[in-house]
Amino acid sequence: MMKRRPLNCPLAGALAATLAAAVLAGCASPEPRYYTLAQGAVAPLAATTTPGSTNTLWLEVAPVRVPERLNRLQLVVRDGGDASLRLLDLARWSAPLPDELRDALSQRLQATLGAVDTYQQGLSDVQPLYRITTEVLRLDADVGQRAGATINWTVRRLPDGKVVSGRTQAELPAPGAVDGVVAAYREIVASTAADIAAGVQSLRP
Repeated sequence: MMKRRPLNCPLAGALAATLAAAVLAGCASPEPRYYTLAQGAVAPLAATTTPGSTNTLWLEVAPVRVPERLNRLQLVVRDGGDASLRLLDLARWSAPLPDELRDALSQRLQATLGAVDTYQQGLSDVQPLYRITTEVLRLDADVGQRAGATINWTVRRLPDGKVVSGRTQAELPAPGAVDGVVAAYREIVASTAADIAAGVQSLRP
């Protein structure tokens, strides 16, 4: 009676290893994707700009106030047509939302006005000429459809306390997935910054 010897097949071993890797990959949790409202790194303080300069437009963009329900790392969106909300675990802000909004507004205001944000630059020994405060009353979206916001803002001229206040409201289409929502939010931030910049200009002598 002939005995059969087991086959030593490298191909079979490689196939088994590949299948095991595929199973492990299928069991792994998907990684979250991180989003930012900023357009890039904020330019550093110019070498020609010094704290004692009288030609520099010094701003202080204060931290943005947001409703507690939005103060999450995850993006918060509407869940269907009712008033319920949904946290997107796989779509997160790269920083807490108040910081994202403040940094994005500061970046745009510095670029638009040719100004320096003493808060962003960490210049605690410089007295800003204008202090800007903002409060988000509403920031919501239906993924693949729309995004909207209502943002109150105030510009205060510090030497004499004169104030200009306003409200930016927007409703924009947000086609596609989460990328469309973030793109719409960036446009809303840009509109808010433009309104605030106009408020600053109205107070300039």
